[in-house]
Amino acid sequence: MAEGGIQAADKENDSPMQHFLDAYGGGHFAAKKELVYKLVTEAPEDIQWLNKLGVEFDKEPDGTMVTIHGGGTSRKRMHACRDYTGMEIMRTLRDEVLNRKIPILDFTAAIEILKDEEGKAAGAVFVNMETDELIVVRAKTVILATGGAGRMHYQGFPTSNHYGATADGLVLGYRAGAKLLYEDTLQYHPTGAAYPEQIFGALVTEKVRALGAKLVNSEGTVFVHPLETRDVEAAAIIRETGDRGKGVDTGHGKAVWLDSPMIELLHGEGTIEARIPAMYRMFLKRGIDMRKEPVLVYPTLHYQNGGLEINTECMTTVENLYAAGEVTGGVHGRNRLMGNSLLDVIVFGRDAGREAGKKSKEVKLGKLSLDHVAKFEEELKAAGVETDKVSPKLLPNYLRDGRQMYDGPKIQ
Repeated sequence: MAEGGIQAADKENDSPMQHFLDAYGGGHFAAKKELVYKLVTEAPEDIQWLNKLGVEFDKEPDGTMVTIHGGGTSRKRMHACRDYTGMEIMRTLRDEVLNRKIPILDFTAAIEILKDEEGKAAGAVFVNMETDELIVVRAKTVILATGGAGRMHYQGFPTSNHYGATADGLVLGYRAGAKLLYEDTLQYHPTGAAYPEQIFGALVTEKVRALGAKLVNSEGTVFVHPLETRDVEAAAIIRETGDRGKGVDTGHGKAVWLDSPMIELLHGEGTIEARIPAMYRMFLKRGIDMRKEPVLVYPTLHYQNGGLEINTECMTTVENLYAAGEVTGGVHGRNRLMGNSLLDVIVFGRDAGREAGKKSKEVKLGKLSLDHVAKFEEELKAAGVETDKVSPKLLPNYLRDGRQMYDGPKIQ
């Protein structure tokens, strides 16, 4: 679902050091420096790895990769595949998985981490979400890569996230004893679609602003630089539509204009359809031609900046339990820059796989146990916490005809 691009300092006027300064400063100097170092120094090689696998990055006629600015970047280092970047990367990696005949359990979700008698991760309990069948998987090493939490709709905000983004990885890791870092920090992407209601919260990629679109209030005034960091940008929109009373009424809330026609005034006719076709088609399906009229936007829940703490080998504080991607904390500090999420996934996904594979060669599995779950329940009772909520949630509890669409596996 990632659209805008993936960062890597691989041009002559750029360097991993400059990328480090942008990312570390953009995260309010709260990130773990050793993780940011890995993120930026491994980025150029990982981009080439993706390129060689077959990811169709945007390129000039001579084969040079096209790069653009993102919010908070001091250099043009955003590599993209139009505005289908995440989809294109997933297409390529999925094909690799299928070609290598790596086994996959479809429609099956982890609901508990298993540990051995020494407290080391030793597998997981899964549930088939179609049949409610329970499956126990023994494993010498375990990697959590479960994504974020947008479908919890914190503070009542809409979200750009997929339906499974319900913070499950945080629950699984925490119950197993893994430490959490900055779990209170969430990213509200400045530009979620605010009209029409059918696409409320859907992502309007930052690439639209990177190409020149400005944020404009109800009085027709540009009120913030279009490529500030996302927290600054989102805060400016919320302030403009709230305390300052300069928002546009959409019928189900306030919004601001994103002046998309400016793109073709700056870069020429055809730029929108060539560079951001997914955005163009999303709005055109709803009768809005963003080449000729601006679109309405408002912040949407987009990213979980905090999560499970990991070391440089991607291991959590639980032995043999690894984590990668949005479920982790410490890589982005308290705010993430555009294009560093896809980079996070690739850099730490590859590293977690390598390190877990290496470690598995020396692990001897012990007796499987869920004692840590019973202990966690005892701690909840001792703290006076009583709840009938199912966790992990797996899917959000949306209502259809007054009934919940999904409320966890029907197991005891």
